[in-house]
Amino acid sequence: MTDKKFPGNPTRSYRSAEPLIIVGEVTDWTRQTPEALQAWRKRLAELRVDERGEIIN
Repeated sequence: MTDKKFPGNPTRSYRSAEPLIIVGEVTDWTRQTPEALQAWRKRLAELRVDERGEIIN
């Protein structure tokens, strides 16, 4: 991966110089509960309102 962002990239995502190689697959991942997801959303909403921090997308 590169640490450079490409100009005009609306997603602000990074690009790799070479194709990435898949080395494995996560098969035992457990999904967050609806309550945990709601807690994340609530915390993110609080961070967006707080002027002391910045969420870097």
